[in-house]
Amino acid sequence: MPRISSTPLFIALCAGFVPAISAFSMENCTAKSAATLTPVIELYTSEGCSSCPPADVWLSQFKAAQKEGKVVAQAFHVNYWDYIGWTDRFAAPAYTQRQRELSARTRLNSIYTPQIAKNGFTIRDYGNPTTQLAGSETAKAEIALAKLETNRFEARIAPLDASSSWSAYFTVTEHDHISRVNAGENKGETLKHDFVVRQYVPLGQFTGSQTLKFSSLAPTLTAGKEHPRQINLVVTDSKSGKTLQALSLGC
Repeated sequence: MPRISSTPLFIALCAGFVPAISAFSMENCTAKSAATLTPVIELYTSEGCSSCPPADVWLSQFKAAQKEGKVVAQAFHVNYWDYIGWTDRFAAPAYTQRQRELSARTRLNSIYTPQIAKNGFTIRDYGNPTTQLAGSETAKAEIALAKLETNRFEARIAPLDASSSWSAYFTVTEHDHISRVNAGENKGETLKHDFVVRQYVPLGQFTGSQTLKFSSLAPTLTAGKEHPRQINLVVTDSKSGKTLQALSLGC
């Protein structure tokens, strides 16, 4: 299966935020963030890592919560395990670089798999998935997300602190991927993956309210099957990397 590039097909930026989103969605496929912070869970994993399959299973338990808008979950497959003999078809250098940046920001001496982060910071004791959904922290940004047409989307973002610097990125994640591993540490295993990051695009650094238009690549097909996907928009503090707010769209 070909890998999806981390380069956007089209990105346009313009100032101004309009809270109502029903007027600019051709298919009425829209979402608006809640007043509380939606947690962002990132898993750094690899099909070449023998300790990763249990973490993949752990992440899959967020599927129901994701449908309810309670979490944005993302599985970034890294490429530094490929040397053992099994090439992870979902891995990309950009995902490994993102993990390095996360570790550097949180002052970790190394990167590893499986590594799990919540809202921009590594967590060690991640326990039951429901424990990661608890909390009533107030979001520091508002997001309205809408599908304009096939593979074209618009996000309207308003930070609560108009003078602060914030960054944003979007990902395309897919469910129900299955790999039969023929080499490496997981040789002979059949692995199932959800929330697989197939596209990751940093959108830049901003201040004040902004409207971002971006395009995703077409969904991937495996043996004629289209995998359920999510378009995720994550807004973070430019200095700390902490999540200000996040939102998913499942269309």
